[in-house]
Parts: sequence; structure tokens; C-alpha cells
Amino acid sequence: MNRNTGILAVAAILALGVSGCTGFSYLSKNYAAVGVQIVTIGCNDPYSVYDQRRVNKMLVVSDGLREITGCGIDERYDGQGGPAATRAKRLREAARTFLDETARENCKITGESVFTDLQTEFSYVCNPTPEARGLKVPRLPSR
Repeated sequence: MNRNTGILAVAAILALGVSGCTGFSYLSKNYAAVGVQIVTIGCNDPYSVYDQRRVNKMLVVSDGLREITGCGIDERYDGQGGPAATRAKRLREAARTFLDETARENCKITGESVFTDLQTEFSYVCNPTPEARGLKVPRLPSR
């Protein structure tokens, strides 16, 4: 390996490490103190949701082991390329289901940021808010 290639490799590794630290730092700052709630989709596949209602954002986390051993695995991925090919769709469905199950069916998902293959943050807006409609937002069970 020549010197320039070595320098570029080290720079690339450092850039990846720093970006990973930035993502970890952001998630720790914004979601560490938020309790987890569990929402299920499909055949009761659980997804962990960390809801930051004050800023209308939620972090949805898939369980890596359930990705490959969950119920209905053969039917779910048949001809679709495996868990990775359907993951974004399933994370969106989990986010939508979470809003529906917590009296926020009128909320709209407005954006998403992928942090890792198994972690996606969703932004949403609610108009009117559940409180404005006289509803109390229920809390889903945790693990």
C-alpha cells in the first residue's frame, strides 16, 4: 500500500467513525431519557419506539434477531430479497401503527432519518393535537 492510499484509508475510517459517533451522540442526547414503548405489526413482530412528543419525533428500532427469526419469515420475505429489502417499509408501518395506537391517527409522518439499518427517526405533525381533541395519549407497554 503506498503512502497516499494509506492516508486515504485512515481518513475514510476516521470519517466513518466520527459520523457514527455523531449519530450515537444525537440519539443519546435526544432519546436516552425517553422510556421505550412497544408496538407490534404483522404477526406480532415487536418494534421499540422512543417518542419525543414535545418535538414531534420518534425513534423506531427493529430487533435484529427478530428480523431473521420472526414469525412468518418465509412468507414475509418470499421473493423480496430478505429482511433488508423490506425493513424501511416495516419501520414506516411500525411508526404509523404507533401513532394510530396512541390516539394520533390524524398525525402525518413528515420525514425520516436513517441512523442504522435497525434505527430510523420519524418526524410527524398533528393537527389538531390529541389534547386539542380532548383525548389523553395512552402509553403503550414496554418490555
